[in-house]
Amino acid sequence: MTDTPRRLPGIAPYPMPAAADWPASRADWVLERDRAALLVHDMQHYFVDAFQAGPVPDLVQHIGTLLSAARSTGVPVFYTAQQGDQLPADRGRQADLWGPGMRQVAEHQPIIPALAPTPEDIVLVKHRYSAFQRSNLEVLLRARGRDQLIVCGIYAHIGCLFTAAEAFQLDIQPFMAGDALGDFSREWHERALAHAADACARVMATAELVAALA
Repeated sequence: MTDTPRRLPGIAPYPMPAAADWPASRADWVLERDRAALLVHDMQHYFVDAFQAGPVPDLVQHIGTLLSAARSTGVPVFYTAQQGDQLPADRGRQADLWGPGMRQVAEHQPIIPALAPTPEDIVLVKHRYSAFQRSNLEVLLRARGRDQLIVCGIYAHIGCLFTAAEAFQLDIQPFMAGDALGDFSREWHERALAHAADACARVMATAELVAALA
């Protein structure tokens, strides 16, 4: 038996998938600006720094493009961000798989400067894989009349996919930004998109999402 992994792996460089690389989505939802919100998932130093040669090419640029489109069209922007030095009760079963996690230090906790939130954005404290767990994300979306959620960030097969799946089960239509996500490898990235496209989300490219918001 191998030891259970207790820290993030070092992530080797891989090329960002393009729309031709992921399957067609089972859902045919149409993204509408007045129904949509954007979620930037876990783009904190601790997670981004796992990429050994910097983030997947175009990841930060594509998220930045989505942020600009959302802010310029009045689409609400949400971020998730874990807190460092979590108490065991807050860390929960994640400690069994990933160890104690990030520290409450400048090298770990802040969202990377290139994607820093503005005062108008809402930063949610992240407790579990899904952004909906132990947060008021659903309430905040409903209060704004939003029932569509664009998900971008890291990691595709863990928090991003779990968030999309829970949105689906809450009757919120999730849209995965297929080329604005990062993961442990190209294989994991593509697996996450295939699973989302088949079971819980519509997977779209950044350019398609921006055009829909415009």
